[in-house]
Amino acid sequence: MFDATGKRVPVTLLMAGPCEITQQKTKEKDGYASFQLGFDKIAKAKKITKSMNKKPFKFLREFKGGEHKVGDSIDVSVFVEGENVKVAATSMGRGFQGAVKRWGFHGRRATHGMKHEGRTLGSVGATYPQRVIKGKKMPGRMGSDRTTVKNLKVMKVDKENNLLVLKGAVPGRTGALVEITA
Repeated sequence: MFDATGKRVPVTLLMAGPCEITQQKTKEKDGYASFQLGFDKIAKAKKITKSMNKKPFKFLREFKGGEHKVGDSIDVSVFVEGENVKVAATSMGRGFQGAVKRWGFHGRRATHGMKHEGRTLGSVGATYPQRVIKGKKMPGRMGSDRTTVKNLKVMKVDKENNLLVLKGAVPGRTGALVEITA
């Protein structure tokens, strides 16, 4: 996308809504105030189970907040061009990775008999306490964590198509569910 000065800006397109309020919790009845949003309504009747009967949505999420009416819809018009938003999602999983890729270690030196040990971890502890200390940076599963990116600028709001254009990158895979808060 190009901004007003003609400068090229990297953007991400997000389908933001419409989301329907499916439940309202109050401090008097439930002990805390929140509301539940439903996104991506299931179209086929045969896909709706008995437990979903009153809330036929693929995704249901609860948010802290004030008073809303059940059945009201929230769409992309709540965002304003130029404002900064916070986007949270599950980051892309990378599977089991070694310590060099996972933690950015440099690896071992390439001289003096270090055959087949270029990307190994090295020492994992001292003689005492004769165990691996908790929290040691070692190989393991990488990614698939909840990640939040703050201060992403809203470049454009398309109300007809429910599209939100954000400046920069957003966590998660293509088609993943993201949480956008102002």
